[in-house]
Amino acid sequence: MTYPETLEYLYSQMPEYQRIGHKAYKEGLDNSLVLDGIFNHPHYRFKSIHVGGTNGKGSVSHLLAAILQEAGYRVGLYTSPHLLDFRERIKVNGRMIPEEYVVDFVDRYKALFEPVMPSFFELTMAMAFLYFAEQAVEVAVVEVGLGGRLDSTNIISPDLSVITNIGRDHVKILGNSLPEIAAEKAGIIKPRTPVVIGEAGDGDVERVFTERANSLNAPLHFAERKRADFTAERNHFGWLFHADGYPPFISQLNGWAQDNNARTVLTAVDLLLEKGYNIPREAVLIGFARVVNTTGLMGRWQTISSTPRTICDIAHNAHGIRYVAEQLRSEPYERLHIVFGMANDKEVDEVLSLLPKEATYYFTRAAIDRALNEKELAAMADAHGLRGLTYPTVPDAVNAARKTADKERDLLFIGGSAFIVAEALSL
Repeated sequence: MTYPETLEYLYSQMPEYQRIGHKAYKEGLDNSLVLDGIFNHPHYRFKSIHVGGTNGKGSVSHLLAAILQEAGYRVGLYTSPHLLDFRERIKVNGRMIPEEYVVDFVDRYKALFEPVMPSFFELTMAMAFLYFAEQAVEVAVVEVGLGGRLDSTNIISPDLSVITNIGRDHVKILGNSLPEIAAEKAGIIKPRTPVVIGEAGDGDVERVFTERANSLNAPLHFAERKRADFTAERNHFGWLFHADGYPPFISQLNGWAQDNNARTVLTAVDLLLEKGYNIPREAVLIGFARVVNTTGLMGRWQTISSTPRTICDIAHNAHGIRYVAEQLRSEPYERLHIVFGMANDKEVDEVLSLLPKEATYYFTRAAIDRALNEKELAAMADAHGLRGLTYPTVPDAVNAARKTADKERDLLFIGGSAFIVAEALSL
């Protein structure tokens, strides 16, 4: 098969959760464990760091990978979803897995994995771990796909677990309350393995983490306390961070949630140093300053055009959109234009209630089964005082916004879903 044919096979035979929703979700670790056995347990051949949470886990994963790479380690990075190319999910030292490897993996092993009937994510994870082992990766940063306790990636035995924060998302699978969601996320905490909690949340959420960690004798570290020295300030180029042991430093990631992510990453680095990792201070500074260049991270408050100034961000739930809305209100512009679409399994009203009412909206839908119909979205938005027109495709919406916006004085924002951003980036 060719590479496009291989991707079509993967998407059609093992549909992707992000594209079609709950029908593609397979609960439990049974398939992952069977696949792991088929490939002779490749994850035992490298160290790993496990990163979960509601929001920020992609940014934290890429920052840790960039820092470890700058420190001289050969680093695997497994994340999801991808935006433009499937191979974004699997990288070694910032380089995507070759197309030839993906094709060869399917051709060589499908007679073994097809009887297992794995999900897209389960098979992708197996491919990643085998590739990391064959590439002699020293440490892999592994992002949780969904939840934690029953996520495919939870077969690993990491050196460190990281949980960024807890917000309401995937409530049909993870639970309706924050403590219920926290209990699922806390499932990645392992016996006697240190864990970082980026944002403790309310008392009930903190209690979930504390009880889980205590039951497993896992050293628990809340980043807000362990790195109480950490401060962040905004300036003309983004964030300027201050922390004991480092000179003032900047990050290439400028979203308003990135101060919390930075504190989480610094806490993780402190614990990795305690475990014997060799991470010079300079590697941390360069990792933050060049994370986009080093890892290829996209879609985090990313400027994609200057005429008009166009920014995209993959925030897709209320916890993440709150930061986006606050940041939009701080930006200079004469008029604000927003291309917006969401998945149909999100808490749409809660998100819409946070968005700026003075903007002109271009409601649209991504080309996936999970996308919320743009007309339904516009009707719901109208109830929140958000006004705009509907467009059947993302290109239609983006082109309309670009034609309407003043190229020098207006701001165009694109978001609501990773798939909206992906289609905008591909234009």
